[in-house]
Amino acid sequence: MIVYKTEEEIELIRVSAKILAQAHGEVAGMIKEGVTTRQLDQRAEEFIRDHGAQPSFKGYNDFPFSLCISPNSVVVHGFPSDYTLKSGDIISVDAGVFYNGYHSDSAYTYPVGEVAPEVLKLLEETKKSLYVGIEQAVAGNRMGDVSFAIQNHVEKQGYGVVRELVGHGIGEKLHERPEVPNYGKRGSGLKLQTGLVIAIEPMVNLGTKNVVQEKDGWTIRTKDNKPSAHFEHTVVVRKDKAEILTSFEYIEKALQ
Repeated sequence: MIVYKTEEEIELIRVSAKILAQAHGEVAGMIKEGVTTRQLDQRAEEFIRDHGAQPSFKGYNDFPFSLCISPNSVVVHGFPSDYTLKSGDIISVDAGVFYNGYHSDSAYTYPVGEVAPEVLKLLEETKKSLYVGIEQAVAGNRMGDVSFAIQNHVEKQGYGVVRELVGHGIGEKLHERPEVPNYGKRGSGLKLQTGLVIAIEPMVNLGTKNVVQEKDGWTIRTKDNKPSAHFEHTVVVRKDKAEILTSFEYIEKALQ
């Protein structure tokens, strides 16, 4: 069943999303050479809990951390660890916040130090593809319009779009229906209606679209071990223009 949200519910998600955006800003300010991914996870959890909220991911299907931190060829669901960031890395930070009964979810991929130009371009185009997808998330369009827009944008650059992992509805549960694929056909799929809240999250690989799962049962890596980028916003479908509930504002301030 697809749950359309009332304006009151959307407001609660918006509050959750603000805490999430601020937590992302805290993490963004720490990302530099010599920092461990575990330190980033600890800071995010501390910030979220200090604001009376809970990390959505911790304990979700027994996931043991507050953040999914995915360096380089890890696409998503990477475990924070004693891995120390070094120049040339890219690192995806995916986080969720549960507050007053509602979840929010967003992700951002960062360059660390001096990163190869073709990898910086992957980050830039993946981020652009997120907004290209969001532009299609308006009432009357179909899910395939969102999916096609993302796929078309990144495949023109020669990148691979991950098929096995998709965006999702979000609200009282972290993952709700419908699924939001990053590939598809224009005019196909669910007809979008006002009040549908979805997490749109392109996962885009520099090389092949194919991925493998590691032995921990969570970590997803590119099959060819080339870098992967991931950006995500929580969005509400509106009549004329989608409304983005999460924000990269605090990240951008921290990176200045």
